[in-house]
Amino acid sequence: MKKTDSTPLWVFLAFSSIETRKGALILLWSSLAFSFYCIPWVMYFNGDGWVSKLFLIDDWSWFAMMLPMAVWYWLSLRWIDKNSNW
Repeated sequence: MKKTDSTPLWVFLAFSSIETRKGALILLWSSLAFSFYCIPWVMYFNGDGWVSKLFLIDDWSWFAMMLPMAVWYWLSLRWIDKNSNW
């Protein structure tokens, strides 16, 4: 992504190393998938041993960090789509 005079800093920082819209979409969807993974599923499935082996996170701190990042990427992508282009 190339920074122009009209591009806000928060948009540039979100996609500074990404050059295509496809790359930005991959980043957005992977951050959403990891946000879903960061939900502490172990708290809801206590009896299943495979859940505790697959989902290692047992508190909400990772989800609390990942969800705002996914929203930031989404808002940055919307700004670029409306005001600029790749």
